[in-house]
Amino acid sequence: MARKFLYSMALLVVLIIAALLALRIWSAELTRFAFVPRGPFETQQPLPADAYADPAMWVSRPGTKNDPAQYIPEGTPRAMRGEAYVFFIHPTSYLARDHWNGAIDDKDTRNRTDLFVRGMASAFNGEAAVYVPYYRQAAFGSFLVNRPETLQARALAYGDVRQAFAAFVASVPPQAPIVLAGHSQGALHLLHLLKDDIKGTPLAARIVAAYIIGWPVSTDHDLPAADFPACTAPDQTGCALSWMSFAEPPDAALMLNAYRAEPGLDGKAKGPAPVLCTNPLTGGGTPTAPGTANLGTMVPANDLMGGKLTNLGIPARCDAKTGLLMIGEAPDLGPYVLPGNNYHVYDVPLFWANVRADVARREAAWLAQHRPAR
Repeated sequence: MARKFLYSMALLVVLIIAALLALRIWSAELTRFAFVPRGPFETQQPLPADAYADPAMWVSRPGTKNDPAQYIPEGTPRAMRGEAYVFFIHPTSYLARDHWNGAIDDKDTRNRTDLFVRGMASAFNGEAAVYVPYYRQAAFGSFLVNRPETLQARALAYGDVRQAFAAFVASVPPQAPIVLAGHSQGALHLLHLLKDDIKGTPLAARIVAAYIIGWPVSTDHDLPAADFPACTAPDQTGCALSWMSFAEPPDAALMLNAYRAEPGLDGKAKGPAPVLCTNPLTGGGTPTAPGTANLGTMVPANDLMGGKLTNLGIPARCDAKTGLLMIGEAPDLGPYVLPGNNYHVYDVPLFWANVRADVARREAAWLAQHRPAR
């Protein structure tokens, strides 16, 4: 059994490396050929109304066995557990091109999802609980093209996320603070949740912060439509944080061009304005911070099954022209850096300890505002 598990993990690592190497060395056209789904979009029915009552529909939630979101890297200081409940939307882990949306029960996709949750959602596990739903995510290749199928695949995935969020809200204490977080595709869905299910509702007052990581966010067309401001101070609550990590020299032209080609949440063109950039080392207080402000990077193990909290002194600077988060010379965190010095996979691990501290600080500020001392 142990040998079979090791072989499975080795195959998983090889698949991820192959996908990332393809992005690194192939042209955009060949990358699309390799990953964009070939067949037509397959219309699917909404999930049953009680789908997320089933524990098997959750990557993480209280009671999950071997919960990847509850992973604690070696070297993490012990701390008191907070009171907030976290809803985390995982990034794309369906890499195949067989369908426009990945099946929830696909074993390989679930294995990759666990890896991403262990590396990213774990930064939020200092709070009361972390909920991470499975959903019929849009395929990786769907984000490489602008086709009707792209929007259809996103809409199907988002429908599942909305359903999971409703189940999450129903299951946590009615007055408890809530932390929202998502990475990449998950961050896109989080943006829409803010607009569709939180704006103008009593839930808005319960949001400690929204961590919209690894997806471009327009301060002119996305956040105003969601009625959710950007975080500009480390103890601010009810605000949004976002960053996309690049080493020098960066090349984000393809990504930013694709972002600007789509309208914002308000339906209007985004234009050339820089995207939202929150420096995770300062909580948005200042755009630049030296490596001494980095409290610890989670360096992944070779098998990706864990990591060690290490002080690598990685700095961070929000580029005023683009909104990219610059981290200086390329640090060696493993083979999963995307073309253009894009540290997308490492957006959270780079600043793992700072993200953890940021959540705790904002939660404390929220509690002070809503539960004043007697």
